[in-house]
Amino acid sequence: MSKIAFITGGAQGLGLSITEAALDHGYEVAVFDRDAVASDALVTREAARNRKVQAFKGDVADMSAINSALDALGKAPDLLVNNAGIVRFHPLMETTEEIFRSVIDTNLTGAFLVARACAERMIANGSGNIINITSTAGIASSPGVNAYVAAKAGLAALTELMALEWGPLGVRVNAVAPGMIDGGVSTPIYQNNEAARTRRGGAVPARRLGQPEDISAAVMYLASEAASYVHGHQLVVDGGLTRSVMSQLPWTRD
Repeated sequence: MSKIAFITGGAQGLGLSITEAALDHGYEVAVFDRDAVASDALVTREAARNRKVQAFKGDVADMSAINSALDALGKAPDLLVNNAGIVRFHPLMETTEEIFRSVIDTNLTGAFLVARACAERMIANGSGNIINITSTAGIASSPGVNAYVAAKAGLAALTELMALEWGPLGVRVNAVAPGMIDGGVSTPIYQNNEAARTRRGGAVPARRLGQPEDISAAVMYLASEAASYVHGHQLVVDGGLTRSVMSQLPWTRD
């Protein structure tokens, strides 16, 4: 029987790349996404390739929708990728309560609700694998996306707690922290802006922006048996950016 991957936000952006990678690795995929049009298009496209995708429309902050989707699978997912996320671009003083709560609800509360629901079923089944998509914004704060920073830092901490509590019960939990990716929630930054793409890519030690496939490859590594002894880890995939502060400073010689 094929393994099942449950991927939130899996019909578009970075999530779509993760969905395609999971299919390439032999998973049947269930996507949980708010965009019904993108989800239906994905199901049709993959069916033409004889690959099975189920689509469930719902919001990760809606517990009833989460349970309904998971119950419809008929078995515990073998893999959860907590990818659904939104970003709102505002400085702190222009961030309303509504803006802040909406970002936290999707990126942190929603991720927790989905993980808990999946873990409950995985524990009953004796095994499971959860991968949370965090961000380097939660490691090195990025001005202008404050609620996103707080949510991703919180999700990184939750990843460690999940690993500590659920690891002994058979559920392995890790995270992938993307850096500057040319796609996904960063699309508004780089779309039709070659100058931004060039400047930012040039500032990364790898001398390029990341691609969605860089992240999906990291997810598939953590999902594999090769990572069976990796628990509670946040795998940073950023081309070296968050470790490059000193290289950005001028050198002086006496």
